[in-house]
Amino acid sequence: MIVPKQLDLLTSGQVIPTPLHSEMQRSYLEYAMSVIVGRALPDVRDGLKPVQRRILYAMYELGLTPDRPFRKCARVVGDVLGKYHPHGDQAVYEALVRLVQPFSSRYPLLAGHGNFGSIDGDPPAAMRYTETRLAAIAHRMLLQNISEAIVDFAPNFDSSQEEPLVLPAQLPILLLNGSTGIAVGMATNIPPHNLGEVVDALIALIDRPHLSLGELLTYLPGPDFPTGGVIVEGAGLLRAYRTGRGTITLRGVATLEDMAPGRGRHRRQGIVVTELPYQVNKAAWIEKVADLVNQGRLEGIADLRDESDREGLRVVIELKRDAPAAQLLEQLYHLTALQVTYGINLMALVGNQPRQLSLKEILSEFLQFREQTLLRQYRHDLATAQARQHVVTGLLISLNAVEQVIEIVRSAADARAAQSELMIRLGLSDRQASALIAMPLRRLTQQERQELEREQAVLQGRIAHLQTLIHQRPERLKALKKELRQLKKEFGDPRLTQILRETPAPEAVPDCGGDSLWLEMSYRGDLPLQTWRPWSEPLPLGFSAQTSDRLWVFTESGKVYPLSVERLPVTSHREGDRDQPLLTLLPESAQGETLLSVIPSQATADKLILLTRQGRIKVIPSSSLQNLRGRGLQLTKLKAGDTLGWVLPAQGDHLVLATSRGRVFHFFLPDIPVLGRLHQGQAAVRLSRQEILVGAIALSEHENVILVTASGLGKQVPLSLIEVVPLGHLGQLAIPLGQKLDRLAGIGRGSRPLALVTTQERAWITHGEEIPILNREVMGGAIAPLDPGEQVQAVVALA
Repeated sequence: MIVPKQLDLLTSGQVIPTPLHSEMQRSYLEYAMSVIVGRALPDVRDGLKPVQRRILYAMYELGLTPDRPFRKCARVVGDVLGKYHPHGDQAVYEALVRLVQPFSSRYPLLAGHGNFGSIDGDPPAAMRYTETRLAAIAHRMLLQNISEAIVDFAPNFDSSQEEPLVLPAQLPILLLNGSTGIAVGMATNIPPHNLGEVVDALIALIDRPHLSLGELLTYLPGPDFPTGGVIVEGAGLLRAYRTGRGTITLRGVATLEDMAPGRGRHRRQGIVVTELPYQVNKAAWIEKVADLVNQGRLEGIADLRDESDREGLRVVIELKRDAPAAQLLEQLYHLTALQVTYGINLMALVGNQPRQLSLKEILSEFLQFREQTLLRQYRHDLATAQARQHVVTGLLISLNAVEQVIEIVRSAADARAAQSELMIRLGLSDRQASALIAMPLRRLTQQERQELEREQAVLQGRIAHLQTLIHQRPERLKALKKELRQLKKEFGDPRLTQILRETPAPEAVPDCGGDSLWLEMSYRGDLPLQTWRPWSEPLPLGFSAQTSDRLWVFTESGKVYPLSVERLPVTSHREGDRDQPLLTLLPESAQGETLLSVIPSQATADKLILLTRQGRIKVIPSSSLQNLRGRGLQLTKLKAGDTLGWVLPAQGDHLVLATSRGRVFHFFLPDIPVLGRLHQGQAAVRLSRQEILVGAIALSEHENVILVTASGLGKQVPLSLIEVVPLGHLGQLAIPLGQKLDRLAGIGRGSRPLALVTTQERAWITHGEEIPILNREVMGGAIAPLDPGEQVQAVVALA
């Protein structure tokens, strides 16, 4: 409702009512596009963000070319702020520093004097101390022949000067140095590449525009990081180059070396790290390794020292005698940033619009831009040559009538009259007559005539060549390929990052006399899991597997992580061998979580049942875990205070749950809905105060359910005696609890042996035939001889 005062303002034109949501939408979109286009994302043509482009152009205007002395960075930052980039000085200086750092840029565009930071994370010196100038590669590839005739210019923020909207790049800097940026609702993370390989790919694409991605990768096989490292090639790299998004595994370079002998006869081995993954802070990595050693999660390390110098990076990890070097190296890969996952996101501006690009699209967009700049350059050069040819022709005409020219000039009242008379009597143009009037007398000599004639011949040849380049695309592309080869010759260098086609196993698999091996895990989830010996007796969470198999490791936070069997440590159960927590083999993001269960992926059913401690249940397809990556996957959304309690392969058509008060719930599995990963699931049971879920089993119709109480009583109940109920039902009492403090400790399947783990860290292994089959109303018999005060803590199904 508009009140009279507002109506007066409205009629006077001072107030325009606008819906709040419309104004918010318009303002936010303007802000988002300003950040996307003006700050965060690079242009696909020259591969630069606006602040980088302005720094380079300001230095070009200052004359800071590679053959000139260095100038203070503060002067450069001041020029950039005052002329082109009205933002914070620290932001401009940070962008300048990254253009200098050889560990940040594969091909630094600026050269520097002074402290510009280090790979240890040391900050650069203040801009008043450091000095810079353009690097040769930037001056040659980005700023050579820059003018308004070659690229578009626009007014700066206060319209006092003109600045280029794009630099006339001769190579795709977007691929050579990569780019990282976070905009509003989108981000970019483009890795650097090798110049020689990029040139080879461009030439191949010019020759065969319909080149497939596979053929393109024979020329440009992958990223090339300034800090080296090793790329463990997989489907992620191919997916990133095809779709614009993907991940790769990047490792540092580590070798095993013999250290100087200590006391005794044996020589110590050491792990020597000479390259770290891109953007990994060396000092922070060394501190992380030291923390893991102090926490006891990395054992066998005697000394850790940084021997890096001007020659390069070198970190020595000296091991104790008989320490398993290969196993420790594998742990370093998984517990520290010696191995990282690098996410590739090929997002860039195309026509001032953000676009997700494939590798081929980036190269094609650059070639299209480069061809356009060459056309503009050729047309500009042609116009310049034709203008000069026109002047030279006029000068030659005048030299053929030199006496007449002298007479006209001598009799003219002034220069303007002489110029007009020359145009009339000799048929010259205004430009020709002006050049003739300005010509000094020495040009009237015979030698000058010959030089003009030679210049005219050269100009005629150049004009013909430029016209050919402008009108004949094959010749233009040939010139472009020649330019690319010359740049490769000048600035190309060997690849720094290795690419592994296959990941070798950390150590050879011993021959155990069979095709399979036995994996063992303690009740608390500790290793040694892998024993190269025949199966002897069942242990908690023991099962057989192949070395090529994968395990799915589930945690109580609802996440699952993949783990290759070949990465598990090999043990022989010798006296003195210490168990190792399985979680230490998982990525750093998994540290601090609580292990729930481990399931072999190859033995898993088509569906998995997920049940939380508070009784929420859902089913997910096993296929959603097939492309599981090292960083893990969140399988379910959890309410506050709830945790994942059980993950079961859906084997059979029946599911039985049990609570601590002896209630059981029998569900028909096909009735449980299949839900997505981000769904919390449905309420399966309603728990009373101080009642908890103690077990969940999936089984077939004709099996028995084993129930075990904390006091050591147990029985089997045929599944047919337990009524099928819907989700959310109150369930049925399956075992009476004689003692007031007694409770149901767990349940199991009658066809599987069980380990009864007690509060005194003891365990009894029992089989179904040793437990009586009774109905639901009977208490059960004693199946575990417990000491006074001892109780059954958990029931664990065995292999």
